[in-house]
Amino acid sequence: MNPADLQIDARLEQALNQAAHFLQEAGADAPRLTAEVLLAQACGLEREELLKKLILCPSTLLDKAWLPRLQDFLVRRARGEPTAYITGRKEFYGRDFSVAPATLIPRPESELLIDLALKEAAHLDGNRPEARIFADFGTGSGCLAATLSLELGGNWRGLALDKSAAALRLAAANCRALGCAPDRLLFIRGNFYFAPIAGHSLDLLLCNPPYISAEEYFGLAREIRDFEPKSALVPEGSAPRRESCPNQPAAGTEDALCLIRLAQTLLRPGGILLLEMGSGQGKALLRAASQNTWSGLCVHKDAAGLDRVLFGKTHCAEKTQSQGQIPLNKICNIS
Repeated sequence: MNPADLQIDARLEQALNQAAHFLQEAGADAPRLTAEVLLAQACGLEREELLKKLILCPSTLLDKAWLPRLQDFLVRRARGEPTAYITGRKEFYGRDFSVAPATLIPRPESELLIDLALKEAAHLDGNRPEARIFADFGTGSGCLAATLSLELGGNWRGLALDKSAAALRLAAANCRALGCAPDRLLFIRGNFYFAPIAGHSLDLLLCNPPYISAEEYFGLAREIRDFEPKSALVPEGSAPRRESCPNQPAAGTEDALCLIRLAQTLLRPGGILLLEMGSGQGKALLRAASQNTWSGLCVHKDAAGLDRVLFGKTHCAEKTQSQGQIPLNKICNIS
């Protein structure tokens, strides 16, 4: 599709109706809502401002410079590019985050990680208010790390870890834009197999790892498969499960299994692991974690009733020593 082939009326209401019709014909999800979002972006307005103009003066003439921009946005969306990549933003837990093709687009399902983390953090603080450390593995856009940093009390500090330098740059930019205190959040390179973090230094570890199997990947919607980074969706080394190997880990859980083992060495006694998963992976991860001496293991379901988050707690020691305000760079063994 060529933007020049899409003719858009300069009147606001007509332009919006034409944009919605074009997206509907292209098979895009929620064509009217998407048209509103893209038209607002083309005009440099918030969607609420656009809708207000639509009610008060539907015949408002659009600036000539806005029409080619809208045409380009519509064609890109019709070709499958996610709206979030076109606008460069996505809401998560009530805040706007910048997004880019280097990172996965934040999903509403991942907000369950935040809800559970805040609940567990409140419980930890109630038992013993002291300096606490959380880590967000595979931080991507930084939506989890930034949200926790802003929502948690001042005794909490965090580590945002990713193997991608581009993702870390975006996460850091998001955190600055949202007003995260720079001394409470540190960004480091690492992965699910190796993290430069001192053993037994974390109180909370959360992660939304790649959990799509290699087989499932080819059945994903094209806006996911063709545009979002495969490395954030499919675990490295994921391969179709063979019937001849019944003991082979469930496909798509490879990174999660590594993280369960790593978390056991990084969490302090009584530390919490929150791990997002695919909807059919609950039983497999529960079996794997139970072999690693976790307590309180359970799977939390999302709003659709599907398995979504593995919860585990390391066994508490009879006495644990407060770690005090250790500098984050010391915990990470970096200067």
